[in-house]
Amino acid sequence: MNFKRIGVIGGGTMGQGISEMLAAKGLDVLLVEETPEKLNHAYSMIETSLDKQLEKWAITKAEKKLILSKIHKVTHFAELGTCDMVIETISEDLDAKKEIFKQLDQVCPSNILLASNTSTLSLTEIAGSTMYPERVIGMHFIYPVSRINLVEIIRGLKTSESTFEDTRRFVEEVVDKRGVMVYESPGFVTSRIICTMINEALHVLGEGVATAEDIDAAMRIGYQFQYGPLEMADRFGLDSVLAALERMFREFGELKYRPSFVLKKMVRAGNLGVKTGEGFFKYDKDGDRT
Repeated sequence: MNFKRIGVIGGGTMGQGISEMLAAKGLDVLLVEETPEKLNHAYSMIETSLDKQLEKWAITKAEKKLILSKIHKVTHFAELGTCDMVIETISEDLDAKKEIFKQLDQVCPSNILLASNTSTLSLTEIAGSTMYPERVIGMHFIYPVSRINLVEIIRGLKTSESTFEDTRRFVEEVVDKRGVMVYESPGFVTSRIICTMINEALHVLGEGVATAEDIDAAMRIGYQFQYGPLEMADRFGLDSVLAALERMFREFGELKYRPSFVLKKMVRAGNLGVKTGEGFFKYDKDGDRT
């Protein structure tokens, strides 16, 4: 299967990152959002990301122009029927994802692979809303997409061998990232482990053992993490971390997944991290610490 045209549903942080990365690899991207306003915002954020790389001499003006020319703004699902693969990247809402896959079933021929970037939800349940569950697979990219060379490839109960092999080839040969195969389980590998670590860091903060700054410094410097667990949570979005922990707590019933009261308090206050400009730390409009 030749991968040349990829649909991306959702223009949030992950949708922007995936679209930019695919376009930089020379693929045509059909980026879908609910409204023209949301679509234009997503496109402008991708342009901002490219401008930051331009400032650092990471890309040239010609490369920026070429990448943007590969991203096509779409508001109707019908146009996705021309794609070789569609990747869904909306927020972690099972019913909303099922509705999207149900709609994709109507417009995408049965040979088009349908992937979800979900980090915690059941691929089997999402696939159950389609007529061809064998073509549904999980492809969990990790933020920031362009810099993290790992993708979890998640098999649902009915995912076919050919769907898995085509997806693995897409990940490893087309977008040049390391693919790890994961059998369906809440949180898979990365979210399950990283959210547990973030939750423990929140307990340590809540108990007054150390400040947010020192907790992050201890893990960043001591264990060579790019970001400490609290800044990591800010970058994921505190609401997303809370949703992941709550889902794993419901599924496993183990206390280690019960979200820290500190996390709940931050989300209730609307301090969600980078996306709101403030979480455990403060950030400017480009997502840099202030």
